[in-house]
Amino acid sequence: MNEIIWETPFWPKNVSRTVTDYHFPVFKFLDDAAQNYPDNVFTIFNGATKTFAQVKDTADRIANFLGGKGIKKGDKVAIFLPNLPQFPEILFGILKIGAVCVNCNPVYTVTELNYQLKDSESKMVFCMDHPGFYKNTVDAVKNTQVETVVVCNIKSYLPKFKAFLGGLLGKIPRADKHDPGHLMFDDIVVASSPDFPPVEINPAEDTAVMLYTGGTTGVPKGAELSHTNFTYNVMGLYETGLFDQEDGKEPGKMIQGGYHTFLGVLPWYHSFGITCALLFSVMSASKLICIPDPRAGKPSFTQVLKMVQQYKPTIMPAVPTIFVAFANHLHLHRYDLSSLVACFSGGAPLPPEVCRQFEKKTGAIIFEGYGLTETSPVVTSNPTNRKTRKIGSIGFPLPGTMVKIMDLENGTRELPRGEDGEIAVCGPQVMKGYWKRSDANEEVFRQIEGDLYFLTGDIGRIDADGYITITDRKKDMIIVGGFNVYPREIEDILYTNVKVELAAVVGVADEKSGESVKAFIKLKEGQNATLEEIKEFCRKNMAGYKRPKQIEFRDEIPISNVGKVLRRVLREEESGADKC
Repeated sequence: MNEIIWETPFWPKNVSRTVTDYHFPVFKFLDDAAQNYPDNVFTIFNGATKTFAQVKDTADRIANFLGGKGIKKGDKVAIFLPNLPQFPEILFGILKIGAVCVNCNPVYTVTELNYQLKDSESKMVFCMDHPGFYKNTVDAVKNTQVETVVVCNIKSYLPKFKAFLGGLLGKIPRADKHDPGHLMFDDIVVASSPDFPPVEINPAEDTAVMLYTGGTTGVPKGAELSHTNFTYNVMGLYETGLFDQEDGKEPGKMIQGGYHTFLGVLPWYHSFGITCALLFSVMSASKLICIPDPRAGKPSFTQVLKMVQQYKPTIMPAVPTIFVAFANHLHLHRYDLSSLVACFSGGAPLPPEVCRQFEKKTGAIIFEGYGLTETSPVVTSNPTNRKTRKIGSIGFPLPGTMVKIMDLENGTRELPRGEDGEIAVCGPQVMKGYWKRSDANEEVFRQIEGDLYFLTGDIGRIDADGYITITDRKKDMIIVGGFNVYPREIEDILYTNVKVELAAVVGVADEKSGESVKAFIKLKEGQNATLEEIKEFCRKNMAGYKRPKQIEFRDEIPISNVGKVLRRVLREEESGADKC
């Protein structure tokens, strides 16, 4: 790739303008770590550890198992798991056989998971041995192409005493009963050989992971992300991340081989978590703390604070709501968080005051970045030092990435610095496209000066010093605690309620999550419903972060002359009410 010069006097010293060494399959990260640091700890889960050599061995056995089940290159295999130590083993096993990993949100309802499995044409799914997760899987695989269900129990990944005690007291999660046709993860690992026929991978062309997103609007679509989308992104982060190292030394690139420990608070089914925590920790041969539920404990987030004190993580990628939770935790003063060196913030704008409070209380530095599922995900990052970092901005593009600000009308005219427009991205991290959605691809890709750019749907500007700032969102997408929520998807579910005539969903300001979902509902004539009744309906049909926090019944909902619900009017009303 030709060297791209981002015009700024503040480009970090010792950071290259180009990333070149990334043209390889994603699983090479694990293979290299296992070869160079075989006995180093990789995953930490409830006190139990797995080395890089052990994780590679299990991943190889999973690849062998998949091949024996007829999974071929390009086939889709779904992971429906929280942040358990089996996750990276399954992920790399899928990739080693040339299949495509379909990451599924473990809090999805049956309806949501069924849609994703059906749309992706997944042939196999790995799920957790848990009363809720397993039952949802059993119901969701109906009328899909899924032929095999593999159930993952955590008992064998616990220290022996905890496993014994948990089994004795019945505290280890387990489904009440298993379908006799479903397989247990531990059994297939023991029965499979670590030897499997190698599959030729074209890193730039072959899809590694499919992540579902609404894009800039609409129902969820599968973003096809290639091997090099991820490997470039990780190597770009490595190039730009200059951290404080050993005492007395100038900040430099991340020390590899176990010097660092990543706190796995971000879900790995999400692009931010899989790239900035899971893959980055493997690439640097660092330790990774598996945290299935960061909100666990009373008050919330107490358990993760205990883990920080116990395992001394140095790196924490997180969304702003987690920094808010840490900074405002009632018992923060009881825990030693001084091990944290650097924190990545993304998924939603980080309030400057939150940044200052967190840094003051922990001594760590937060550098904010920007990205999307479609860009695997990182596009930009602030310099990782306090001198040239600009709080409130998203910094500069990764080396080898170009960002332009385009007109909002059709995204074909570049705007000068200082003007607000739609952010367009060109770089090796940009997805191949949406799965089976050529219409959506035509909407988001533009040829600009001979290069293919992705229109992000976000509005921003570039200041005179080259720092990029997000100013708004072009579409109606709502961001709840770093997760994308799409109004149409919520409305479509609300319309399945026999009492609902019209529904409109907007985002409203929320102190804890940045935004929350508010639903406006017009009932059919002659129908009556209570707020609790609608909330219960939402609980049964939507993941937690998608559920409306506020519901308002209205006699009329504003619509245009052509009958289109005017969400903009409702947002303006809510904004006006907030100011009163």
